[in-house]
Amino acid sequence: MLRRAHQSALAGLLLLAALLAPGVSAAREYLQLFVTEPYLELHTGPGRGYPVFHVVPREASVDVLFRRTDWFKVRTEQGVEGWASQRDMLKTVLADGSPFKFDLGDRAGFTNHHWEMGMFAGQYGGATLVSGYASFSFNSQLMIEGSAGQFLGKFSNGEIADIGFAHVFAPESRWSPFVTIGLGLVHTQPKATLVEAPNRTEQSAYVGGGVRFYLTRRFFLRAEYKAHYIFTKRNENEDADEWKAGFAFFF
Repeated sequence: MLRRAHQSALAGLLLLAALLAPGVSAAREYLQLFVTEPYLELHTGPGRGYPVFHVVPREASVDVLFRRTDWFKVRTEQGVEGWASQRDMLKTVLADGSPFKFDLGDRAGFTNHHWEMGMFAGQYGGATLVSGYASFSFNSQLMIEGSAGQFLGKFSNGEIADIGFAHVFAPESRWSPFVTIGLGLVHTQPKATLVEAPNRTEQSAYVGGGVRFYLTRRFFLRAEYKAHYIFTKRNENEDADEWKAGFAFFF
């Protein structure tokens, strides 16, 4: 009987260990970091506008749950969950004492992306313009980009489409000037007058420049100017100035 009781107890312990093992394994899936500063502030949400409700003392550890832009959601040894800023997380270390390294999302992130997309509003040849663009970066400074837009004017409406290259002079800076050059098409639909003019589609070329200002980890403002040279079928080249500004993001 005693031997059977010992066997039953051993089986129960093994079953309990099997049940607890997945939970222990899951608990260790998160990255564990240690606080090296006097304390680590935890906010109730991912932003400076959220109040600090808890502090983690020096040498205590936190588990990193996930990241949202420049904020990390962490959990303390006592199970308290809160948000720590990117700036404060740079001062934490791994279990072996090495610094916690991650994509900063600011100057480092500005130079490490490949795709961009954005929407703009502005003017084209004096008409109201709405347009969008997408681009692919070959490296941190050179990209190929295509854009398309529609303009609505007093005398004519139409669409434009461009493709060309852009060169960013200081991709690591929050303010980044750039220049562009490329080719395009312009489709013009004159409005009805006493003498009705036909619709026309003509080739064009452009040069331009602008500036980008990074707002957050992936979003930025972009403002630019393009000087378009339109090659008409009448062999009388025309000029059109394009001014626009808007929001864009990279990924």
